[in-house]
Amino acid sequence: MLPELPPLPALTRAEGELIDRYLEAVDLLGRINPAASGDTYRVLRAAQALVGVAGALRDAVTVMHGRGEAELHGETLGRALRVLDGERRTGRVALPRQGEVSD
Repeated sequence: MLPELPPLPALTRAEGELIDRYLEAVDLLGRINPAASGDTYRVLRAAQALVGVAGALRDAVTVMHGRGEAELHGETLGRALRVLDGERRTGRVALPRQGEVSD
């Protein structure tokens, strides 16, 4: 049985959309990471998809700004990212230490 994850903090719909689109972009950037092993076709597909995700991410922030949400609450959003496995997912974007191969 898997351990129970902590609940997501309360987010506005726009904050939830921001988190979702951010993690989607991070996942694509992890696939694009030139230090990772893989084929160019996979990287090409991820790069093409990133264009649309970047637009959706921009739209989420635009909605937040338009609704008067002028500040990102980093602590709350950070908790949401951690619950959604953001540390592992963002780690795929980083350059591996010398001698390590990233997949």
